[in-house]
Amino acid sequence: MPLFAANLTLLFTEVPMLDRPDWAQRTGFDGVEVLFPYDHPVADWERALAGQPLALINTPPGDWASGDRGFAARPGHETAFRDSFLRAADYATRLNCPRIHVMAGVAKGPQAESTYVANLTWALAQAPDLSLVVEPLNPEDMPGYFLNDYDQAARIIDDINDPRLALQFDLWHAARLHGNPEFVWDDHKARVGHVQIAGFPSRNEPGGGGFSLPALCDAVDQLSGVWISAEYRPARGTAQGLGWLQALKSRGTPIGS
Repeated sequence: MPLFAANLTLLFTEVPMLDRPDWAQRTGFDGVEVLFPYDHPVADWERALAGQPLALINTPPGDWASGDRGFAARPGHETAFRDSFLRAADYATRLNCPRIHVMAGVAKGPQAESTYVANLTWALAQAPDLSLVVEPLNPEDMPGYFLNDYDQAARIIDDINDPRLALQFDLWHAARLHGNPEFVWDDHKARVGHVQIAGFPSRNEPGGGGFSLPALCDAVDQLSGVWISAEYRPARGTAQGLGWLQALKSRGTPIGS
């Protein structure tokens, strides 16, 4: 059975951020991820995590309110990318987080791709003890985001050809981008380094979307070190909606279809 992480940015929002790791542990999660941990010092996170695994963080996005969504693929923003990546690497290293999602940013065209490849290559050299993942995001939720296709992501990963660079497979975005996420998985499972799940089409509790969650668990179980993270918007109180997690952990009645 794979390990399950709670995305603390979306789950347990009933309590302050630094209280959420404890809630995740008490409700059955094996660890956590957090999109942007940078509002709190590392020492505060160390106390909040209390040894609980932190599976993934994102690179800082920049000024989100102004439209920034990262810098890795943005020509002319190399300094901003390097500063943001080094900050993420510092947090990840100090919090024993093995994996960073590198945000590409809003960009398009061949120059953006060459910038992206150069920045990812540089980042891999700067953080030899960390793994990096890239995630295609659908244009409805993330307009203008450079990485918006799983085949595009696979080509870039294959071109860079570093075992520490992998694909972040998000069930929600795969369904929004390509219709059937099971086909996407079949095409790219060998490249996957991290998985995120949410219900489709509501993005609430996991289930639906054309991919059986027990089957996904079985597939992830064949991959080394890959977590499944719950990244969804709870339809009600987070703890009250965790029947899906309990069922998967007990391998009871299959959920999703």
